[in-house]
Amino acid sequence: MAVEEDVKLLGSWASPYVARARIALNLKGIPYEFLQEVFGKKSDLLLKSNPVHKKIPVLIHAGKPICESLIIVQYIDEVWSASGPPILPSDSYERAIARFWAAYIDDKVYQIRIFLGDADEESKKDAKDQMFAALLQLEEAFVKSSKGKSFFGGDNIGFVDIALGSYIAWLKGMDKIAGIKFLDEEKVPRLVEWAECFASATVSKDVLPQTEEVVEFSKVILAFRRAAAAASSDSK
Repeated sequence: MAVEEDVKLLGSWASPYVARARIALNLKGIPYEFLQEVFGKKSDLLLKSNPVHKKIPVLIHAGKPICESLIIVQYIDEVWSASGPPILPSDSYERAIARFWAAYIDDKVYQIRIFLGDADEESKKDAKDQMFAALLQLEEAFVKSSKGKSFFGGDNIGFVDIALGSYIAWLKGMDKIAGIKFLDEEKVPRLVEWAECFASATVSKDVLPQTEEVVEFSKVILAFRRAAAAASSDSK
């Protein structure tokens, strides 16, 4: 069986983590079947494929599941190394640096989820301050690693681009969801330029949701979390 055969991806159109896997597959030119999960439910295939975390995305290649978005991206890069441009740098040091920034993104930018719930104002202010500080750090990292080119990876989309780029629609959506403009031209001008390049790239433009779509989906998430909290409270 050729390595590109029998590739499935379990996920959701709105998930930034699922977007990472889809963009990586597009970069490598790998055809795949996208199996969308219904929000608030977990299919039998998902539970079987990811019994530990029970979360998307899950890449299923030749019947074998691979979980966690950044691990999936690295797997795609390794398995289809002969297809498309490399996602991770070939140099060991540069590869380690790319992994560092990807982990940093998941640690810091992940806090964006606090604005999709009913957290208190102090918690939201703390998350906002940390997010802006993280984006300033990433602005500096971009200037250093891009060497004046369009992406963190230089001329081509790379590992850090995929890690951060998957959040673009949600970062933009926060302007309407929480009244916070994270991608601010005055604060992070190079990241704003980078975001436009990444979102318009062939491999990502049909994957990343529109800002209006994530704004509407954020209302679904909030309603779901409130219903879950109410149900938990009633059961006590």
